[in-house]
Amino acid sequence: MTRFRIVHRTEYRYAAPVKFGLHRLVLRPREGHRTTVLQHHLALQPKARFFWMNDLYGNHVALAEIEEESDRLEIVSEVKMDVVDALSDEAPMEGSRCSVVALPVAYPLIETAVVDGYLKLSYPDESEVVRSWVNEVLRRSPAASAMGAVVQINQAIHSGTGYRRREEAGVQSPTQTLSLRTGSCRDMATLMMEACRTLGIAARFTSGYLDTRASTAGHGATHAWIEVYLPDCGWCGFDPTLGEQVSNKHIALGASAHPRGVMPVSGIFSGPPGSYAGMKVSVLIQREELGAAQELRPSEVPAPAGIVS
Repeated sequence: MTRFRIVHRTEYRYAAPVKFGLHRLVLRPREGHRTTVLQHHLALQPKARFFWMNDLYGNHVALAEIEEESDRLEIVSEVKMDVVDALSDEAPMEGSRCSVVALPVAYPLIETAVVDGYLKLSYPDESEVVRSWVNEVLRRSPAASAMGAVVQINQAIHSGTGYRRREEAGVQSPTQTLSLRTGSCRDMATLMMEACRTLGIAARFTSGYLDTRASTAGHGATHAWIEVYLPDCGWCGFDPTLGEQVSNKHIALGASAHPRGVMPVSGIFSGPPGSYAGMKVSVLIQREELGAAQELRPSEVPAPAGIVS
């Protein structure tokens, strides 16, 4: 088991005091059978009132009302959490159950109402270009199963797209990324999500953190990848930026059918023209490997921690 302490700091600067509208914060990690949040402290400057909710996708979302005007907005999220190593009885990504799922994927009737939302293209006008690219990838490296096709697409994006960190808001469209052959992690994730959907494989966009040397030094940033859903396999994560399957170094904040659904920070402000002067983001990740004596037994796992503003 690994214990993480994560400090995510976002600072917006303005040339003059501005008035802030409602801000939407997706900064509390998702929990599951391997992930437990022990503590979460969220603070804004100027101070804010928080209203917490779970959205349609099960993400923890804080809506922040900021009453004071200011020429600076700082958002600091500090988390302590435990992540269990991969369990021996988890469904393998390329094992007996997952490797036999053929294309086209036949989802159980009871799941189709939900699955359909993860099959709907976010960029339908670009579907023919994306489908043509996917067909070429699979022509060069034929896949024997749906999972095999996902692996091939993941590798093709990784090897054919140069990483470029972008500070601009939003994502490139899939055709832009294919044309430029460069993109940020969120651009590559968006392309892969759409590519999987053209094959009839349910996929969702995931935003979170990546444990790296940069984040250990306090210079990390948020990261993005995708998850695909296959019958009897559940949600399986793939990171096209790294060309790898998702591992313990990936920590998810939110997942959505569209990239806009899990922006860590989103909101509006009003002020004089040209007020916005820039932003700065830093992520610090500290990790500690816990021995058996330090791990919590199931009966000792705390109830969901309170959120302090």
